[in-house]
Amino acid sequence: MQTEQTYLLGISPAEVQRLERQSERLAEPTRLLLERSGLKRGMRVLDLGTGIGDVAFLAAELVGPEGSVLGLDQAAEALRVAEHRRAQRGLDQVRFIEGDVSTFRDARPFDAVVGRLILLHVADPLAVVRHHAASLVPGGLFVAIDYDCGALRAEPPTPLVTQACGWVLEGFRLGGADPVVGARLRTLLGHAGLAGVDALGLQDYAAPGDPYGPAALTAVVRALLPVITRAGLATAEEIAIDTLAQRVDAEVRAASATLMPPTLACAWGARA
Repeated sequence: MQTEQTYLLGISPAEVQRLERQSERLAEPTRLLLERSGLKRGMRVLDLGTGIGDVAFLAAELVGPEGSVLGLDQAAEALRVAEHRRAQRGLDQVRFIEGDVSTFRDARPFDAVVGRLILLHVADPLAVVRHHAASLVPGGLFVAIDYDCGALRAEPPTPLVTQACGWVLEGFRLGGADPVVGARLRTLLGHAGLAGVDALGLQDYAAPGDPYGPAALTAVVRALLPVITRAGLATAEEIAIDTLAQRVDAEVRAASATLMPPTLACAWGARA
């Protein structure tokens, strides 16, 4: 089985800040999707690609103190941040472990395996789903939450946003990631042999003047900048990253355009 590829965006202090801002925006839709998929009190949950722990903390709220959450990630730096945040929250039912999502296996089965924005980054998402579906108790849940970046755009379209979205999509692909994996989650879980697979997507909308949209788009472009420039998609001078957010903001305001982040897609199914 292929091992997990390196997280394309890295774990620099700037990336940790980006993840924290992203997680604040995604907290409510993620909670809704976890609830809709069937997470409930008392469950033992594995969180794949836990990063700095945000999904593990949301899952802990749903399973309660009688349940437990194990957060798995290959990045020791991210896990140190996650453990610090866990201690601040006093979540004794959460713990973290370093490991590869493609090969990790615990001695005990799980009631649910969840993963947000992880299949985007793995070399073989179907193999990962199959591997962890086998670690579920009978009837246990596999819940995949990921981006469909096909929705990433301004409406009506604006030139700079269209260009920046193109950099993001192609940058992810060149880095070995699948920016539209969210559109395939239902099919992936079905091919992995899970039963009763269902799916739902939630779409955010950043109105003109909302600072989140330009800042979030710029943060991803900044993280992908080495890939974008190395591939010749654009030069650093063309991107002008230090002023990109301001220029995107001015453009969407002038066009009265809505900036649409990727759709947060979710699919879930049970081990037969």
